[in-house]
Amino acid sequence: MSLRIFGVVTTVQAPTECMVRLAKAWPGEKGSLLVAGDRKGPYSYPLEGARLVTIEDQLQLPYALARVLPEKHYARKNLAYLMAMEQRAELIYETDDDNAPLPDWAVRGMRCASHQWSYPGWVNVYRWFSDKLIWPRGLALDAIRGTDLSKVSMDMSFADCPVQQGLANGSPDVDAIWRLVCDEAVSFEDAPSVRLAKGTWCPFNSQSTWWWPEAYPLMYLPSLVPFRMTDIWRSFVAQRCLWAMDRELVFHRAEVVQNRNPHTPYHDFVDEVKGYLRNPEIRTALEAVELREGSLHLGTNLHLCYEALVRIGVVPSAEMPLLEAWIADCEAVSARMGSTGN
Repeated sequence: MSLRIFGVVTTVQAPTECMVRLAKAWPGEKGSLLVAGDRKGPYSYPLEGARLVTIEDQLQLPYALARVLPEKHYARKNLAYLMAMEQRAELIYETDDDNAPLPDWAVRGMRCASHQWSYPGWVNVYRWFSDKLIWPRGLALDAIRGTDLSKVSMDMSFADCPVQQGLANGSPDVDAIWRLVCDEAVSFEDAPSVRLAKGTWCPFNSQSTWWWPEAYPLMYLPSLVPFRMTDIWRSFVAQRCLWAMDRELVFHRAEVVQNRNPHTPYHDFVDEVKGYLRNPEIRTALEAVELREGSLHLGTNLHLCYEALVRIGVVPSAEMPLLEAWIADCEAVSARMGSTGN
């Protein structure tokens, strides 16, 4: 029996060349590549195998979040996550429409071989895959050069890792400072995967990321934070919750190339300022939260993490009703799946 894999993308434009390449490589059944539109469109999506979910379709979904989620926002992706869950997805791959799979792109397994990186604080994972001065969007700026590769285990071992982040060649996910100062095409090294031990922090994004069912609730993208921080701050919450599940985050070599959609680096910089200033504080706040152990408390743990971020004034309190709608929807979908069997 083949794996039920779903892909999730959000866009406001017609199929890009990257999406054409993804559709050709897509291993799932027809319609399992979900494309979430928004108020700007698209209103049709002529791409074989993909299913467009227009804004009108989204508003008809039986989810509490559909009634409160802001429009004209990347977080419309949340509804496609829920749709994939409802369709009994055994694996969800999320990406953006400017990322194209490389020839060796392939479905990953949750149990994977990797080196473990154990270091109390920030690490620059890009240093594991490159000797260049480059760092991921969301990394604390004082950790750009200070990464200690000697803290990476020399031995490969297997572990169940329900969240796995892939790198991107070409125009990788970096912050606006790097683009303003160093911007160049990048090809990461074909290094083995590395997983981050409890207490070892590195941001991950939503551009080439694999999710397995036990971590699905952690996919929630906040709507009322700076746009350039929505997936980054999600990643911090997800890492903190993974540790309470006795799980770790994996980074793996690039299997996509990004042909980046048009951006204005200075505008991105302005949107990222709050992250530059407060990401270290977010890490401290999340480390101080007492979470419940195990995978049965993800909803509670998500709520506790966001409560902590509201208390320090990083996330507005108005985000909480959206988060609660998401948690309720995840629980309702899980209950419906349980009541109808596997």
